[in-house]
Amino acid sequence: MILIVDFGSQFNQLIARRVRENRIYCQIAPPAITIQDIQKLNPEGIILSGGPSSIYEKNSPKVDEKIFDLNIPILGICYGMQFMIHTLGGDVKRAEKREYGFAELQIKKSEGLFTSVDSKTSCWMSHGDSIKTIPKGFSITASTENTPIAAVENEKKRFFGLQFHPEVHHTPKGKKMLQNFLVDICKCKQTWTMKNFARNAISEIQETVGDKKVILGLSGGVDSSVTALLLHQAIGNNLTCIFVDNGLLRKNEAEKLKKTFGQHLKINIRFVNAGGKFLKALSKVADPEKKRKIIGKIFMDVFESEAKKIQDAEYLAQGTLYPDIIESQSAFGGPTSVIKSHHNVGGLPEKMKLKLVEPLKFLFKDEVRLLGKALRLEDEMIWRQPFPGPGLAIRIIGEITPKRLSILKEVDAALLEEIKAAGYYRKLWQSFAVLLPLKSVGIMGDQRTYENIVAIRAVTSKDAMTADWAKLPHKLLGKISNRIINEVQGVNRVVYDISSKPPSTIEWE
Repeated sequence: MILIVDFGSQFNQLIARRVRENRIYCQIAPPAITIQDIQKLNPEGIILSGGPSSIYEKNSPKVDEKIFDLNIPILGICYGMQFMIHTLGGDVKRAEKREYGFAELQIKKSEGLFTSVDSKTSCWMSHGDSIKTIPKGFSITASTENTPIAAVENEKKRFFGLQFHPEVHHTPKGKKMLQNFLVDICKCKQTWTMKNFARNAISEIQETVGDKKVILGLSGGVDSSVTALLLHQAIGNNLTCIFVDNGLLRKNEAEKLKKTFGQHLKINIRFVNAGGKFLKALSKVADPEKKRKIIGKIFMDVFESEAKKIQDAEYLAQGTLYPDIIESQSAFGGPTSVIKSHHNVGGLPEKMKLKLVEPLKFLFKDEVRLLGKALRLEDEMIWRQPFPGPGLAIRIIGEITPKRLSILKEVDAALLEEIKAAGYYRKLWQSFAVLLPLKSVGIMGDQRTYENIVAIRAVTSKDAMTADWAKLPHKLLGKISNRIINEVQGVNRVVYDISSKPPSTIEWE
């Protein structure tokens, strides 16, 4: 395995994706990880990520310097390179000219990281500091016009540094550079597959849980569905799933889930209709974080009440994914900032005094889909687009009322029908509608209307770390707009969101 030390880079998860694309397992850890914990993980190599800090700042993140005594290959990227150079005796200064965007990389040594890479290639720079002098034992292996020391290596100790970002697609040969580090330098075996993961995960669940009972909060999304199937294969009827209908689901969603899980998969499921409780508590609430907290609290109360009816349950399972863990690390001392609170991480296990089982906690979304395929979950469930835990509550901007909720459900249903009919559903990461807290003037049947505005959001992505707005055909957008306005009473205007992530998030709230 490979250990990635997260210095706060916006690309830290992308580095992990690149490692796993090579069928090599990796984990991301905050700089606070101890040398003892690193030794327990026994990595074949370490990657030090980039980050927004300057190494000479007082509180800049640092990992234990003893990593350089472990006798394993280390690759520093951007800030990670600067940390390596600074720690080992080199000099880092603020650059005379900051470098952001494309640059031409001139490679001086076509070996090691740069094996089978052209002597001149494009790379993506994003730094305000630069290396001025390198430590003893290091040599310069590449440069750009603005950055004389763009790459370095200590061949004897197998330490490597890149001032640019090889993990982003803007560095065309970056994947090859990382592959050279992982396979040729670290000697990692490319054997990590979802079939192997499923076999190991089932074995670990059986060893951990034994003959004890497990409760799972089932949402119907691919994460909780795969978790349910994995647990069912491991412990059978000792798993009980609880599905809480919060009234904020898509049109006919609960009925579809009952049919899929109860009839086809034969999994023990308890369905709880609690929509009235949620809507009453959300009345006159407009702030998105308040909505999330209210929904989370009521979910806990309802879930706990139902869970108490299951005698002798000792474990709680969750479909938590790796991005949830990573993005919540800041609450535990990591450098990454929290953008939104995650509904899967924190609170529930401690309140219910149950031990936690999270079999997917080191997987990314696309890996979960591959795992679902390995477990023979039906395609409709595997390719279900992500749906937020708080449901349509965070797609209704402003106050949630039964009428506004009904409007959005109808709009959402029409949108998805057209997206699927056009063959775009599996091509998109997410496609959904947002009901705005605005009204506009329109004309219907020669009469003036003053009705709601709906925004359509469709994005392409691999794992939601970054996303681009989908360039849907104008004809399809026109058909969606016409259908919504003609069929859904209360809407007279449809707009299309053309924002990418970053700077925007995928969900509006």
